[in-house]
Amino acid sequence: MRVLVVDDELGIREGCRRALTSPGWEVEVAENGPEGLFKLRQMPFDVVLVDAMMPGMSGLEMMQEARKIAPDVITIIITGYATIELAVQAIREGAHDFIAKPFTHELLLHIIHREIDRQKLRHEAQRTKELEEKLLGLARVKAEMEKISAMQSRFMMTMVHTLRAPVAVLQNTVQLICKGYVPPAEQTTCLQQVDQRAGELLAILDDLLLLSRLKENGASAKTETVSLSEMLEAALAAFKKEIQEYSLTVNVERMDHPVISGTKEYLQALWTHLLSNAIHYTRPGGLITLSLQEYPLEKRIIGKVTDTGIGISPEAIPRIFEEFYRTQEAKSLQETGTGLGLCIVQQIVSLYGGTLEIDSTPEVGSSFRFILPQTAESTGAIR
Repeated sequence: MRVLVVDDELGIREGCRRALTSPGWEVEVAENGPEGLFKLRQMPFDVVLVDAMMPGMSGLEMMQEARKIAPDVITIIITGYATIELAVQAIREGAHDFIAKPFTHELLLHIIHREIDRQKLRHEAQRTKELEEKLLGLARVKAEMEKISAMQSRFMMTMVHTLRAPVAVLQNTVQLICKGYVPPAEQTTCLQQVDQRAGELLAILDDLLLLSRLKENGASAKTETVSLSEMLEAALAAFKKEIQEYSLTVNVERMDHPVISGTKEYLQALWTHLLSNAIHYTRPGGLITLSLQEYPLEKRIIGKVTDTGIGISPEAIPRIFEEFYRTQEAKSLQETGTGLGLCIVQQIVSLYGGTLEIDSTPEVGSSFRFILPQTAESTGAIR
């Protein structure tokens, strides 16, 4: 251990040197504050003993400067004018302790040993606190990992269950045909059912792949200038058959033509899944209303899909963006469905820094509204 003694009295300096070298410590001395600070800058010290009253720079002033150089050094004030006021001031200024002149070697060693033990306890307490914080952090990480693992397990179980149904129908139908249980006149109908189930299976797989890409590298996907109105028109064209089959009326309330920097596949999927949701959960003869509006002054774009469908109960709304989640009403009206559409919509809207809002009333209908920030490309909108 290395000790620095700063005192203008030669007797105090040498007395401290003799007392502190006996335990095997290395001792340096200085007769004033500037000399003590110079030595403190040249080498590290564990303890500084400094006289409170010295010509020029006082001990308290020197102690303040010493703390800037070596914040962790133990500082003990030596004083011949021991008063409560001085003790309070010294402690307030950062001194660890003080010792009054005259003092014995034993008292000096006792005080230094005591402060060294206190410092060790402080360091140990700090290390314990840091360790506790690390352990708490690890516990949080572990809990989060367990949560993710549980979610992955639920995802896998739900996915297997969802995929198993169409695959089982495909297998049963093919086996019936192969074993000759289906008359030739009925085979065409059976094969049409196989084709339908295969289409459902492909739709599930496509949704799973899209959701996986959005989660893993959505932000790094190749971007281009995309017309949101063109993506809406493409989605409408894709559902033309279903719209006619269900005798649905589709009204376009307003159609602006903003463009956005993004990925065509994602932005078309945004409209596709919102339209699919509206079409499949609106009873025949229902109404679907679409709108696409841009607000240049507010720098935002708003798309909206409203239907007169079965609606969603208030207690189910918080769950509709979960993977594979479908309400009982939805299952009753539409037997097939992946339960991934709205989850994909939410992922896409979040990817482009937007928000998704829903307003729904059971047996009245639902309205989904997405709000996207207007990018620099949007100012060059196609008219």
